[in-house]
Amino acid sequence: MGIPKAFLAYVLLVIMFRQTVQGSRQPACHFNDLMALQGLSRSLESNIGGWNWDSSSCCSFTGITCGNSSVLNERVVRLELGNKRLIGTICDGLVGLGQLRILNLSHNFLHGTLPTNLFRFRNLEVLDLSNNCFVGSLPAVIQLPSVKYFDLSKNSFTRFLGVEFCKSPSRIRYLNLADNLFGEALLSLENCTSLRYVFLNGNGLSGTLLENLFLLQHLRVLHLQQNWFSGPLSYRIGNLSNLVELDISSNDFVGSLPDVFGRLRKLESFSAGSNRLTGLLPVSLVNSASLSRIDLHNNSLSGPIRVNCSAMTRVVSLLFSANNFQWPVPASLSSCRSLRNLDLARNNLGGVVPFEFKNLQSLQFLSLGNTSISNISTALETLQHCRKLTILVLGLNFYQEEMPSNVNLQFTSLKALIIPACHLTGSLPVWLSRCKTLQLLDLSWNSLEGSIPSWIGKFEYLFYLDLSNNFFSGTIPKSLTGLDNLVHTTVLLKESSEHFSLMKSTGQGGTGPRLRYKDMWSFQPTVDLSSNKFTGPIWPSFGNLNNLHVLRLEENNLSGTIPDSISGMTNLEGLDLSHNNLSGEIPSSLVYLSFLSAFNVSFNRLSGGIPSGGQFLTFPESSFEGNDALCSTILRPCRPQRIPPLVSPGKKMKMKIVDWNFGIGGALGFFLTVFFCFKSGWVLPRG
Repeated sequence: MGIPKAFLAYVLLVIMFRQTVQGSRQPACHFNDLMALQGLSRSLESNIGGWNWDSSSCCSFTGITCGNSSVLNERVVRLELGNKRLIGTICDGLVGLGQLRILNLSHNFLHGTLPTNLFRFRNLEVLDLSNNCFVGSLPAVIQLPSVKYFDLSKNSFTRFLGVEFCKSPSRIRYLNLADNLFGEALLSLENCTSLRYVFLNGNGLSGTLLENLFLLQHLRVLHLQQNWFSGPLSYRIGNLSNLVELDISSNDFVGSLPDVFGRLRKLESFSAGSNRLTGLLPVSLVNSASLSRIDLHNNSLSGPIRVNCSAMTRVVSLLFSANNFQWPVPASLSSCRSLRNLDLARNNLGGVVPFEFKNLQSLQFLSLGNTSISNISTALETLQHCRKLTILVLGLNFYQEEMPSNVNLQFTSLKALIIPACHLTGSLPVWLSRCKTLQLLDLSWNSLEGSIPSWIGKFEYLFYLDLSNNFFSGTIPKSLTGLDNLVHTTVLLKESSEHFSLMKSTGQGGTGPRLRYKDMWSFQPTVDLSSNKFTGPIWPSFGNLNNLHVLRLEENNLSGTIPDSISGMTNLEGLDLSHNNLSGEIPSSLVYLSFLSAFNVSFNRLSGGIPSGGQFLTFPESSFEGNDALCSTILRPCRPQRIPPLVSPGKKMKMKIVDWNFGIGGALGFFLTVFFCFKSGWVLPRG
């Protein structure tokens, strides 16, 4: 006998109703978790978006994940509130989250000291408090037996003397304490045998290299740069046979590099720049089959550069600038066919650019500045074959040679050409006009002359132009005021520049202080035509360059007035028009340039009052000196204008009638009348 269909339908409805009810029920928070989260919320000065205390379960809150520990009372296992713009402190009661495995409060504005209980989570695997404003010292003992990822970087912690991370063998793999204010350290890492990544850079740590680091056999990445470690490099660094990346740059290491790179068979990147290292390049270093990047800039290494390109098949970057290397530029480097970045600047190399360099078809960045090389024509004719060449730096060489005028030169990929302080003669070459991707051009401190051709304004991507300290003459080309990238913000042809940086000297002939830029586009958008022989006006259309940050036209012979339209350069930070022949008043609209921090119009023929308000309240008196007719409260008081006396129309008529012509006529008539009266006898009888 079959089951009635009505009964089956009833049973199905009951099952569906129970499933709906059970599915809509949310497990309640564990009491300890709820108290801990409420304590965290109270310690913050800002609200946490997505936290609704009217809800029956905290597991639905933003950034919270619960685990299935029980049906009715789930435990919080993940608290992830990174980059939420939180302000406030961390309360001690947060330790109530007893089952927490991931705690991420990074990239906020949290401050104050960290509670000691925070370092006693038994189940915590990830602790990330980086990029905040925490202060104070870390506890002497950190009891996080389950932690694998530990990141307190970019805060303001001041001490971690005697900190013991691994009292017993632990599972920690990632340790990041970079960019704090520790200053000194006695860090015990002997038992942290699972460590793969250690970042201690940017802390001002002093003394010799921590010996216990050499016991970490599984270490892959070690960053110790930007500290005060001193003394010679230990040969024990060769024990770290699994190292892939080692950075000890910007310290105070001395002596020669240990010849241990044959034992570091997995090492791909080695950086030791800005130390006091001396001696020759180790044989094992220049024959490493694994290395792709070597950075030894700013040391005192000497001897020839003997890189074995047959063995170093993976090498991509060689940064050897600012050392004492001798001998000509090595032609053998042309065999490193994968080479993309080569920096040999500021060494005493001499000779010419080897003809074999035309084989470097992967080369993108080349700096040979201040290396005493000669023959710029040969250099450019060779390097034009490097079809991927993007940035070329050749300054402080080729003394008094002539700028090549070979119209057949082709640099199709060039984005930056930097050849300052060579005293090159000639004029701007026509082949430059075909560098369609050019973004930065620096030919300053040379002896180039003639007028600037109009094609200079046709570069679509140009944002930095420095032709200062030459002998250019004529008027400034009007086309320069239409540079697309300074008018319409053309997208720059960016590319990765992690393997090189650019230097910009602020002194005469490249000998002054140097500014180091990580990227080419870190340079301020600039037009610098100062110290030339330009004449004529400042074009009103300069106001179109609203993306320009620096305009320097000082020490020329420019005339006319300062255009009021310059106020259209809304991003202008520096304007120097001094030592010209400008006249008229300073436009009052310039007070609206809110970013203007450097302004100089001294030694012109300007007149009138200096604008008041805005950034003009911050400029010194020297910005306006040498203009005798300028006046202001900071320079000289402006004289009150004479107001002519009011006169009635009648008086005006009298003043107009009794002028000197009328007086002469009246006097002449009077004498003639007297003469005829005496002559006729009317006054005295005749005889």
